[in-house]
Amino acid sequence: MARVRDVTPEEVPDDLRALYARFSGELGPFRNQAAVIAHRPPALRHVMGLLAEFADEARIPKRILEIALVAVSKLNQCRYCVAHHAPKLAETGLAPETIAAILDADCPGLDATERLVRDYAVQVTTRAGALDDELFAALRGRFDEAEMVELTLRIALCSFFNRFNDALRIEIEDDAMAALMASGLDADALPAAGTAA
Repeated sequence: MARVRDVTPEEVPDDLRALYARFSGELGPFRNQAAVIAHRPPALRHVMGLLAEFADEARIPKRILEIALVAVSKLNQCRYCVAHHAPKLAETGLAPETIAAILDADCPGLDATERLVRDYAVQVTTRAGALDDELFAALRGRFDEAEMVELTLRIALCSFFNRFNDALRIEIEDDAMAALMASGLDADALPAAGTAA
């Protein structure tokens, strides 16, 4: 159980109910996270609204985005986010072994661009102020500036969500866990509870 109670759909302001509902279905089973964020309608409107708008535009290929999000979530040892994003990554055709080993330097199954994205996600998370210029230049050869801004924003936001979810102990929904199992991964692929960096 989360450290704060869930906000029910009926408690959400009328103008935010459709957005709240999107995180219980269309955008994935993030219902528990949305129910906690909804305590602050501006956060629901702007933070979750930002994610919904990015999903609607889909500027960054799903596989690229999910590689970054799974790498960050594994690095930060966020069970909730790994449980939600690993199945999304599996949906793009990445093998369970690759997802499980995504932080390994010699991770199998990633192409050159995917390795660059994984390495960029790690560096933004662990050493943003000392980011490797060559790595950034290599990525700029593959993504335009708007995509680089969005990718960097999504990586940074992922660390925010990792910490938010862990601090408030947001529980993984049953349907998210079922999607993890269906993807060929299981609970053993998740970081141990209470091990966040």
